[in-house]
Amino acid sequence: MKKKGSAVWQGGIKDGQGKISTETGVLKDAPYGFKSRFETGPGTNPEELIGAAHAACFSMALSLELGNAGITAQNIATTSTITLDKVGEGFAITAAHLDVTVTAPGSDKDAVQKAVDSAKVGCPVSKVLNATITMDSTIEN
Repeated sequence: MKKKGSAVWQGGIKDGQGKISTETGVLKDAPYGFKSRFETGPGTNPEELIGAAHAACFSMALSLELGNAGITAQNIATTSTITLDKVGEGFAITAAHLDVTVTAPGSDKDAVQKAVDSAKVGCPVSKVLNATITMDSTIEN
């Protein structure tokens, strides 16, 4: 399987503008720029898109792990916070932190935590990030 995302950038780094799109059209010419990435401005940025992709991937991986343990979650809510730091002369994504709340009434808390831990390392987006990935989990049963 191969999926595509695309971007177009026009202008200089600080005064330029970009548009991001996805193959499915869910994002179509979504604006991004210096202000939305490094300051406070309208539009999206690569880091929040990576965070959304990481949260979505992890949630699906956790659903799989829970299913393998015979558990069906009522709800899995995940946020991935991506950290972009200045490193040397440039910038690097240095960390991704997952916050997850799992609602699985009647489930065994230890079994859910085992599935959470397994999903953290098994999620394909976790594997592609060359960063320290940390996580906090809340299990409601």
